[in-house]
Amino acid sequence: MTVYIIAQFKIHDRAGYDRYEENFMEVFEPFGGTMLSVDEDPTVLQGEFDATRSVLMAFPSKQQAMAWLTSPEYQEIAKHRLEASVGKAILVKQTTGEEPNRKPAAD
Repeated sequence: MTVYIIAQFKIHDRAGYDRYEENFMEVFEPFGGTMLSVDEDPTVLQGEFDATRSVLMAFPSKQQAMAWLTSPEYQEIAKHRLEASVGKAILVKQTTGEEPNRKPAAD
């Protein structure tokens, strides 16, 4: 099942972040990843967005996404991102088109 990684970063060292990006695609693509969006000027529809970059990626499966994320090749370049930015990321599953699973309401 297709999964998506949604990430937001606040970049405080552009040169350091650029070092992360230099080899990103060559590490990313072998794991079946597809870059769907990289935006440094998103349109905020609700709430506050104080990040300087948003990223949306797709992988054919959770296993492939996690294999990429934990690979020695990615860990080698991720250190530059971690030093140059603060971020948040989540992994979400593609919907099947059926009604979403809902957690029961708390009593």
